[in-house]
Amino acid sequence: MKPEVLLTFLHDNQKISQEQMDEMLDEQVRTGKPIEDVLANSGAVPLGDVYELIALALGTEVVEIGKMEFPPELLTMVPPHVARVQGVLPIDFDGTTLRVVVTDPLDPHVVDNLRFATRRDIALYVAPSGMVQTLVDKFYGVEASDMDDVLAVLAGEADTKESAGDVIDIEKASSAPIVKYVNTVLAQAIQARASDIHFEPFETEFKIRYRVDGALYEMAPPPRSLAAAVTSRIKVMSSLNIAERRIPQDGRIQTTMAGRPVDLRVSTLPTQFGESVVLRVLDRSTVKLELEHIGMPKNIYDYICAVIEKPNGIFIVTGPTGSGKTTTLYACLNRINTSDSKLLTAEEPVEYEIEGIQQVPINEAIGLTFARTLRAFLRQDPDRIMVGETRDLETAQIAIQASLTGHLVFTTLHTNDAPSAIARLIDMGVEPFLIASSLEGVLAQRLVRKICPNCRTPYEPSEAILRQIGLSVHEVGDKNFYYGTGCDQCNNTGYKGRKGIYELLDITEPIRELITARSPSVVIRQKAIELGMSTLRADGLRSIFDGETTIEEVLKYT
Repeated sequence: MKPEVLLTFLHDNQKISQEQMDEMLDEQVRTGKPIEDVLANSGAVPLGDVYELIALALGTEVVEIGKMEFPPELLTMVPPHVARVQGVLPIDFDGTTLRVVVTDPLDPHVVDNLRFATRRDIALYVAPSGMVQTLVDKFYGVEASDMDDVLAVLAGEADTKESAGDVIDIEKASSAPIVKYVNTVLAQAIQARASDIHFEPFETEFKIRYRVDGALYEMAPPPRSLAAAVTSRIKVMSSLNIAERRIPQDGRIQTTMAGRPVDLRVSTLPTQFGESVVLRVLDRSTVKLELEHIGMPKNIYDYICAVIEKPNGIFIVTGPTGSGKTTTLYACLNRINTSDSKLLTAEEPVEYEIEGIQQVPINEAIGLTFARTLRAFLRQDPDRIMVGETRDLETAQIAIQASLTGHLVFTTLHTNDAPSAIARLIDMGVEPFLIASSLEGVLAQRLVRKICPNCRTPYEPSEAILRQIGLSVHEVGDKNFYYGTGCDQCNNTGYKGRKGIYELLDITEPIRELITARSPSVVIRQKAIELGMSTLRADGLRSIFDGETTIEEVLKYT
């Protein structure tokens, strides 16, 4: 249910105070948890009473759906994509009226949408939202047959139209089959916890792929002649100029899937055979913006908790694109986001909106660069500053100037490991003595796929594999190794979810001396290991021995 709507409803019915409402809203925004969980944890109102109150207000009743049966002929009365997008579960049909429960009974549009989609009278009942969502996922998980039905209609459309494939036709882009197809693709990708959705035109085909846990999977493609219509539909949804196809464009789609808000960041790119479109899925409910939930080793977690409370200095998170750097920085900001400190961020673009933080989207097209924004920040009296990425000397110099004048600065760099961040800054032109005096720590990280817990199986790796990762049979001893055999829960990949592996360079006095002396990265790295730094490879080995990931994953990323 929508947090503001539910809490306002409870406040209006005198079940919670304004102070409780504000506190729960803050917690929901901060943690991204469903509002029902926040409400249950607060103990302010029992959830059973909440549903009874909603039913009373709607003139209906609460039903127990846990013991109900759902015959196929009942389930087919609601189209699968409607059930998923609206969060609807049919519970009975008396010949004229379809009785349903929904994930968000306070949504005023859901009954009208359902009446339009099913062409039947609708009677709304109330049931626990989490249970409704579980059953919707169970009965309306995106089936191949559902996608096949949509593709069959699209193929019919493609046959009946002239395949002057790339001619833009707004009517065609807004036709029911195209709208339904795009909605189904988005629902399927989001249900699969995809981070990106790719629409890629080629000479003879139109590929659609989505990225889950860092790996790309292909969806059933629509006819090639409908590529322009599908692309135009996405551009219409994201308020882009559908007539302009010669230059890249960026936009945003804000939609609701299964009762929860999802942001999609849209990027178009003109290619040889039409526009390629990539959607970055920003689903707040699947991202843990709390340091406690990121899964760091305890020593690194303790260090970061101490560093982010410092009054000044620079803290760098480094790693390649898609390694979770931004999520780590957001979690740091979330922890220090209190009413007594001013936080400013410069991002390209703003990925997650956090209550209480002033976030500035960088726009280089109009001259709003990281350097210019950072210079303006210093006149805004901030306590902590986050710079999305340090790309050039000017940005680095202003960040150092900010840290030396009493501000704590968070930023990211693209380097392979933590010690390389120092070489990168020197390569940009930053004086080593400035780095030594301002830098507090560098955290390098990667994301490796976790073994699916449902099909995890022990095995004995060969000596050749062990040699690749730098282990001998003697060192392994009686340690266990695991891999995923593949099952329905992990899409037969053997992996489900991802975890971070980390390398923390603490800038202690011996390291500062090496930086000032312009020592090479390899010397700084060796000294850091002597002083107790655990490398990415070593942290990867820890994850292998804990049975969380495989040797292949660690070899791939370290």
